[in-house]
Amino acid sequence: MNLLRRTFETLTIRNFRLFAAGQLLSVTCTWMMIIAQDWLVLSLSGDSGTALGVVTALQFTPMLLLTLYGGRLADRHDKRLLLIAANLASGALALLLAVATLTGELRLWHLWVFAAALGTVNAVEAPARIAFVGEMVGPALLPNASALSAAYFNAARVVGPALAGLLISRFDAGPVIVLNAVSYLASVLALVLMNPAELHRGAGRPSRAGVMDGLRHVGARPDLLLTLVLVGVIGMFGFTFQLTLPLMAKTVFHADSASFGLLASALAAGSLLGAFAATGRRSRPSAALVIGTAAAFGLLETASGLAPGYPVALLLLAGTGFAMISFAQAANHRLQLGADPRYRGRLMALYTLTVQGSTPVGALLVGWLSEHWGARAGLSAGGMVSLAAALLALAAHRRGAARAAAPGPGSPPVPAEAAGPPSRVTGSPVPRPHDRDAAPPV
Repeated sequence: MNLLRRTFETLTIRNFRLFAAGQLLSVTCTWMMIIAQDWLVLSLSGDSGTALGVVTALQFTPMLLLTLYGGRLADRHDKRLLLIAANLASGALALLLAVATLTGELRLWHLWVFAAALGTVNAVEAPARIAFVGEMVGPALLPNASALSAAYFNAARVVGPALAGLLISRFDAGPVIVLNAVSYLASVLALVLMNPAELHRGAGRPSRAGVMDGLRHVGARPDLLLTLVLVGVIGMFGFTFQLTLPLMAKTVFHADSASFGLLASALAAGSLLGAFAATGRRSRPSAALVIGTAAAFGLLETASGLAPGYPVALLLLAGTGFAMISFAQAANHRLQLGADPRYRGRLMALYTLTVQGSTPVGALLVGWLSEHWGARAGLSAGGMVSLAAALLALAAHRRGAARAAAPGPGSPPVPAEAAGPPSRVTGSPVPRPHDRDAAPPV
């Protein structure tokens, strides 16, 4: 009972219950739409990996260009109102795509426009949503709430693709996209029903939340910078499953839409288990945990690309999903619990940017590689690059720890992670939280 209570501790907070319920329905339908979108791209392009890479790149390019500005908006304005507006805009875009699909007027360029427009909305929505979790539950419960958020997200990834595969095979892609358009209303309703007085908003928002201030904050913190760089490389080359899994399903295993959905669901099922495994975390993850989970992810993704058959691929993808969410959660918690709360929106914008904004370059490279060398090469290459990035991060972390341990002139050594960003007044490190008991209020 104690384990169960600790796992679902943040669900005792009404605002978070509403948020999680709305997100579960909306994200499930979003994953259904993603499967439908990818299937339409392959159908309209003759199974072209390059075409799928272009659509993926267009969806994530706005993240590369606008996410930092989205983080600035999240720090300066009401995150709840930003999320309401973003969900309404996403629903309108999905409805337009559904109309084009159902009327038979859909062309490949329509999917390109939709992907770019949805990516623009996501550049504002993602940093606000991630930072809003802390406002709903406070710093003490942030790791649990973040892990539960990942759990419902990955539960949606289990159910959504499998259900989408069945619905597409029976009714085609149009009705699936309609369901997604309607589902955004669930998120909007949940946000409207919240009690703003129960949010942990602190004394006030900064009057000037500059993008460069956030970058300087990260630049003064080697522990945050190393985590972000590792996330960026793995996000660019390793998190390309939206591209590689459809190609594996159609060109390697010659599967139908339902079997393609099962591949995506296997990855999500492992991610769901990884998310639940992180719900018991209460302190800031160490650099060793972040790097170790990154290395495990790289090994398993490489093996998934080399899977000899469909059943083995399902098992390896489940393991890959577990390692993937374990790494993502460890990196997320290390960043959020190590940063000054005044910069949390901009820091989460940087996190979102490094995870998703780097995807356009990776999608084009992996798409080209898959086109010329096959889908297996695209998936395995992402895993090998991720593993190499983890090993380089380990070497950089050890060098930083050795330099921090070296005694300075007239002063005892100070561990690198014990020092905070330089004070604007004295130039000396200011204290920062390492665990939930020391975390300042949001």
